[in-house]
Amino acid sequence: MKNNSLLKEKVSKNNIQTYSLKHHKGLFSHADQKEYFYIQTNDHPYISEPYRAESYAIEFLRKGSIIMHIGLETKVVHAPSIIALGPSVIRSFSKNEEEILIDIIFFKPQFFLESQANVFFLKQYDFFENNESNLSSLTKIEESKFESVFGLIKEVSENQSKHQASILRSYLYILIYEIDALQKEKTISETQNLLFEKFKDLLFKDFLNFRTVQHYADKLNVSRKYLSEVIKKNSGKTASDWISEMVILEAKVLLQNKEMSINQISDLLHFSDQSVFGRFFKNYEGISPLEYRKKQID
Repeated sequence: MKNNSLLKEKVSKNNIQTYSLKHHKGLFSHADQKEYFYIQTNDHPYISEPYRAESYAIEFLRKGSIIMHIGLETKVVHAPSIIALGPSVIRSFSKNEEEILIDIIFFKPQFFLESQANVFFLKQYDFFENNESNLSSLTKIEESKFESVFGLIKEVSENQSKHQASILRSYLYILIYEIDALQKEKTISETQNLLFEKFKDLLFKDFLNFRTVQHYADKLNVSRKYLSEVIKKNSGKTASDWISEMVILEAKVLLQNKEMSINQISDLLHFSDQSVFGRFFKNYEGISPLEYRKKQID
């Protein structure tokens, strides 16, 4: 981009361009040739043609947004986010905002694996290759963690210490472990969201006949405690609250039908008698079913 001769520093692989680390350095006007390099920039190289790379890359988008094309998918990446890219990932980038700030560290696998006995260490992390996990959006706490690590990377990159490579390698381990933790948390969150959605579907079908949390936990093959924790985390309300509020909502609809007696509604909602229904309703609404009906008529 900044040096046309460097645009030739690519190797054809199945008709997809593979950019060398030297080429990536050239995009940022870096002259030194190592097996790694770090850059903080507000000028991301927007390469429109799809390409692979010989190096790994971990990018920390601090400010703004960019458009990332990974495989056949297009994603708008908003700060704060982490992008992890392995050599085999076909990618390209487009501008989305004028003002961005991004930290990127590129490294060849042989650099990272120099002191690693397990030559397949990097291969075990799906987020480098899997299109579904290349991108991780960050919470404020997570953003603060990555700001600290990249701050240390920036500091050591600017100092020509004889231990620079070893120190950077250590920080790369931290980045990889932190991204792995993000991905595991994301998987747990997605699983819990699915359980919450299944609970709501089941509640809609069963609330007239079943009002215990244990029933729904058994149906969903989880413990009562775990289901309660997931529901609370996803909605701020307990599973019992969801069940009770569903019954109350149905009761309010039925009470608007003047042709039905309070006793009939109590039976339809499977309460043992009208007085139990009345106490249940008043506990949530502060008024009796009859008072609620009168308010609607008035």
